[in-house]
Amino acid sequence: MDFFCYHRDRRGSLALRSELLEQHWTYTDKFAKRMIARGPVFEEGEADGEEEQLLGSVHIVTFDEVAQAWAFACEEPGYQAGAYRDVMLRRWRNDLGRTMWEFEGGRPDRDGYVVLGLGAPEPVTEPAVPEGLPGLIAYGPLLSDDGETWLGTAALLRAPSRDAARAVLDPERYAEIEVHSWEFGGRR
Repeated sequence: MDFFCYHRDRRGSLALRSELLEQHWTYTDKFAKRMIARGPVFEEGEADGEEEQLLGSVHIVTFDEVAQAWAFACEEPGYQAGAYRDVMLRRWRNDLGRTMWEFEGGRPDRDGYVVLGLGAPEPVTEPAVPEGLPGLIAYGPLLSDDGETWLGTAALLRAPSRDAARAVLDPERYAEIEVHSWEFGGRR
């Protein structure tokens, strides 16, 4: 089973996150063979030249059961130290059938995004994988713990702009769509 794990930072926790970076990498490196994708998530600056702000970390990981995924999320050093305000953990299906390291488009260079389509205004069927998007790195549905109910969609992609990234999901299908800057994670 694949899981989408999004640790969302607590306001003012950047110094703590920086202090724990090596511990975070050491911890997540233990799961390297299970990783589909990973990386930090940023909020773009509002004004030109304004720095991006770290919002959290995304990990898409394969486990045998839900309890293992929760253990992964809750035993992460930043979570243990209180750096995160919460963690979103959802079953996920790898509709592209590859890892981010198998993506042939190269590493995102300030053009990587995570797009989350959350909820639905009314019950709808799960959307198909968008066709003709060479920048799509990872894509799949967010599912209930039993894997039966579609709750949304998560996509990682390269795109020329935030609006182009948002366009990967049809806004009519979702109650809310979040778009954040994202980059490949792991040791540099």
